[in-house]
Amino acid sequence: MNKQNLEETAQNIMQAGKGILAADESHSTIKKRFDTIQVESTEESRRVYRELLFTSEGIEKLISGVILFDETIRQATRSGIAFAELLAEKGIYPGIKVDKGAKDLAGFEGEKITEGLDGLRRRLSEYRELGARFAKWRAVIRIADNIPIPSRFCIQANARALARYAALCQEVDMVPIVEPEVLMDGAHDISRCRNVTAATLQAVFDALFEQCVYLEGILLKPNMVISGKESAAQVGPEQVAHATIGCFRQVVPAAVPGILFLSGGQSPQQATENLNAMNAMGKHPWPLSFSYGRALQEPVLDTWRGREKHANAAQKAFLHRARLNSAAQSGRYSTDMEKQR
Repeated sequence: MNKQNLEETAQNIMQAGKGILAADESHSTIKKRFDTIQVESTEESRRVYRELLFTSEGIEKLISGVILFDETIRQATRSGIAFAELLAEKGIYPGIKVDKGAKDLAGFEGEKITEGLDGLRRRLSEYRELGARFAKWRAVIRIADNIPIPSRFCIQANARALARYAALCQEVDMVPIVEPEVLMDGAHDISRCRNVTAATLQAVFDALFEQCVYLEGILLKPNMVISGKESAAQVGPEQVAHATIGCFRQVVPAAVPGILFLSGGQSPQQATENLNAMNAMGKHPWPLSFSYGRALQEPVLDTWRGREKHANAAQKAFLHRARLNSAAQSGRYSTDMEKQR
């Protein structure tokens, strides 16, 4: 690995005022999103939609990296410019989702293990040639009350997979985004989320250390510490911020160059408010930013609805949401900004 290259890439992705656009939806996920706006999910409709996002004027002022899906990194604009090349020309780092999805963990009811390690070294080399500068692997940890999960084995199995993935990325000078997601699904309160998140992150960093992963050359993409969607004990941004930062200060090494939160099912505004509350607390050991998918794209899809005549308005909706999250990255966001265009 080239440690200097890894550090520089990670630090550039964490530029002040910028975050990551997660545009790496699988075919099944983007079909669900297109279904909500009555657009057929085809290779061409997906290409047109991603081109709309990537060609938004001024995107490079707000977005430092874009996570692509395998199909997307092989696609190009209508004029024939490869998406990875288009992004790189704008100073945006192209990234790639490399896991094969979360599957049932044999012997452990209700729990998942992320697959995709087989052949990963070869695939990473190919993606590097296609222009990817960083990668992403998502692990899924579920909390349930009716059965005792997550189990220690599930957490550790996913942590080891994340560590093996990260080491393989660094072999080819690609920054690994390490994404252990404790799901919002369920009726658990914020205290339960904090305990499970702390245990998960501790296992992940133990595994990264054992795998000899260079921490200064990774980025962390975790969940926020938040109540489950069905919990009767919902809390506000300040409580989310204090619980999240308190948890992370206990288990996330200061060597990590940055934390890019996932939205994890939060509404676009909720994800922005919570990120802002964390940054409004003051300086932390790591810069805190965003790596949002649906929380950036939901207003875009609602505006676009598959119609070319709505493309400009959809791009404006995307840039507006990105600007709000850019403001939240420095703790300057306010709800009044939601109405400003």
